[in-house]
Amino acid sequence: MKFRKILSLLLLCMLLMNFQCDDDDTVVIPCGLEVITDSTTYESSETSYFGVLNVSLNNDCLMVHITSSGCDASSWELTLIDSENIAESMPPQRYMKLTLYNNEACLAVFEKEETFDLTSLQVEGTNEVVLNIEGLPDSVLYTY
Repeated sequence: MKFRKILSLLLLCMLLMNFQCDDDDTVVIPCGLEVITDSTTYESSETSYFGVLNVSLNNDCLMVHITSSGCDASSWELTLIDSENIAESMPPQRYMKLTLYNNEACLAVFEKEETFDLTSLQVEGTNEVVLNIEGLPDSVLYTY
């Protein structure tokens, strides 16, 4: 009788383990702020002074590390704006601008890192696009 109970419990455990999620299921987690795609906003945008320390790509995420003066970097608003102009080269090129809203009037220097989700910048028919970000010495090749 004990053997039957153990066997039934073992079969029940195996059945429950069969209902686990597949490892192949992928969950897409957005990586950061959305890129603003608007030519009018691109043309009329104003920015506070800031310096770019580093720009790096991690899959569909663009990480931007900046420095500026202020009282506390937590109130800064960093925005990435696309001009909506796509150069029909191979690979295609997009023209962009970083803007910082910083209304702090302190002399301390702080750093901040912000991440932007680049999926909206993908160009149909290709798997890469060159991002020309105003003020950066080098372009960024975004491969997707």
